[in-house]
Amino acid sequence: QAQLAESGGGSVQPGESLTLSCAVTGYTYQGYWMAWFRRTPGKEREAVAAMQRTTNPYYADSVKGRFTISRDNAKNALILQMDSLKPEDSGIYSCAARTSAGYFFGPGDERSYHSWGQGTQVTVSS
Repeated sequence: QAQLAESGGGSVQPGESLTLSCAVTGYTYQGYWMAWFRRTPGKEREAVAAMQRTTNPYYADSVKGRFTISRDNAKNALILQMDSLKPEDSGIYSCAARTSAGYFFGPGDERSYHSWGQGTQVTVSS
């Protein structure tokens, strides 16, 4: 039932930053996992960051220390701050949300997420 819409993608040079935002409507955050996934040509879609109310956030090893996931509670939005971007960060970034518990899957398993945005393109190149 939740509707997710990403924004903030664009083209930047290596080392620069982007902030992605995922506006969520039709659903108020209940504390379940929300995540950012990315899809790069030739690769499977992978989770880059995820957050849940009662645990530490999840980050893919490739983005630890560079990406920060957070929520803008006032706007009911999921944020991904991306710093020190690398060319390998390029891809389509999608936000996803669980609207109920996913007991059998980890935070990075896309099968456990119920709602998805359409994605926003991030391109990092010199």
